[in-house]
Amino acid sequence: MSDRILMATRKGLFDVRRGPSGAWAIARESFLGSPVTMMLRDARDGTLYAALNLGHFGVKLHRSEDDGASWTESPTPSYAGLPGDPAPSLQQIWALEAGGPDQPGVIWAGTVPGGLFRSADRGASWSLNAPLWERPERAQWMGAGNDQPVIHSICVDPRNSKRIALAISTGGVWFTDDGGENWTQGGEGLYSDYTPPGQTENLSLQDVHRLVQCNAAPEIFWLQHHNGVFRSTDRLKTTPEIKACRPSKFGFAVAVHPKDPDTAWFVPAQKDEFRYPVDGKLVVSRTKDGGKSFEIIDAGLPQGPAYDLVYRHGLEVDGTGERLVMASTTGNAWISETGGDTWQLFSAHLPPVYAVRFA
Repeated sequence: MSDRILMATRKGLFDVRRGPSGAWAIARESFLGSPVTMMLRDARDGTLYAALNLGHFGVKLHRSEDDGASWTESPTPSYAGLPGDPAPSLQQIWALEAGGPDQPGVIWAGTVPGGLFRSADRGASWSLNAPLWERPERAQWMGAGNDQPVIHSICVDPRNSKRIALAISTGGVWFTDDGGENWTQGGEGLYSDYTPPGQTENLSLQDVHRLVQCNAAPEIFWLQHHNGVFRSTDRLKTTPEIKACRPSKFGFAVAVHPKDPDTAWFVPAQKDEFRYPVDGKLVVSRTKDGGKSFEIIDAGLPQGPAYDLVYRHGLEVDGTGERLVMASTTGNAWISETGGDTWQLFSAHLPPVYAVRFA
């Protein structure tokens, strides 16, 4: 099991470790006071990456080669030179993912306003993926919680590094078999109840909140959509709805068991203008049979009044499938050592949490 968690928050990056006694505690703080939107520890070489959004001072990217003891600023992805009125500009780095084991130095970044970038030199330089940016469907993409589209989920197939899938809010799901030279839109079966009549099944208007891929069965994906939970068993070509989820089909986060594609966890909430736990009780919803049934887990979680919202990157499972971490917008963080059966609060005083990752 992983004994280390990285937490990106509104007020810095927190490195959390599990001590000999089993207790979890903050071991190091970086960028204290600054919003950290995403982070990555590259398992191939141990390099750490942290993306910051400093408002008037812009988006920043930092890299550490000594496990977080010190950081060096790196270039950020850039839209400079692209046409437009107004011309596009980098608003935020929302996703950072490492390439495959056969691609040392390759890093992928998903951004606002909906551009996918690739670095072949550990973030020293970046190139916009033009084939995706130039898709005619992009003219229909739009912001959901943001003014512009967001690429927030990037999944690199562990068996074939050229197979990449991603989700856009709002722009649906896309996949490539050739490393990004060509893209195919997937998601047949997704629907939206927030679009005008006749546009419900328009694949370019689908607001997928989070997309995750099973490591042991990479053809299987789970999707938390604005309108429900969906699952694909054919690499996103079709994405039928899972209708048994409860107590709500709305939410942002989903995690899939790395070895069992039928097991997945969700954090349901009231939708749209509400966005808080159903009935003010924080629970985790889990399926172990591919979505045929769901169990509601509340052991160790606040049962009211609780108004924690878990963002799309606020839930993570480690490589064993037994240890999970979850953190909320109200600065609470929980750990499960039992595959989600029970949860334990290990911090109630963090800044609002944007993302959590085992490292």
